[in-house]
Amino acid sequence: MTDKEQVGEKLQKSRDIISQLREIRHYSQGNLEKLSEFWLALDDEADFKAQADAINGLLNLQGDFQEKIDVLINDFEIECNRIENEET
Repeated sequence: MTDKEQVGEKLQKSRDIISQLREIRHYSQGNLEKLSEFWLALDDEADFKAQADAINGLLNLQGDFQEKIDVLINDFEIECNRIENEET
């Protein structure tokens, strides 16, 4: 396998990972929206304050996850651009 073929294979693998990470992020966004709905439904209910607080904790964790996956996707995209620019 030539160097150019190896670079192309590495680039394709990275693009596949980016695509899968974007899909994970998409579903993560749906989780955030659904958790927000639950939190809004329970936050005003005194009987469910503990559950609303637990959901709020999950919202924070999910938000942190969103931020981290965005950074990871961005880093992969930068690396792909670097590889492409070196190839030309």
